Amino acid sequence: MVEPVNHQVNTARKTFQTLFQISKLLNTNLDETTLSICIRLCENGVNPHALATVVKELQREVKAMNEAQIESSTSKISTSK
Repeated sequence: MVEPVNHQVNTARKTFQTLFQISKLLNTNLDETTLSICIRLCENGVNPHALATVVKELQREVKAMNEAQIESSTSKISTSK
């Protein structure tokens, strides 16, 4: 019984690594953990198009927040001079 389980685990790992490589080639900017969560969500019935829309929106929001933080830091530095 151990052999089939090991084979399934190895197959799952190879499949995930292939999906991660595709994700990188498509410049999704998803790390392994986030990609894993997205895969599990799709496996549990979440609409992939809706999930992609949410992920893109979250990425946009994070980028905007980071840019605002950088801009805020830069203006604080220039006003202190």
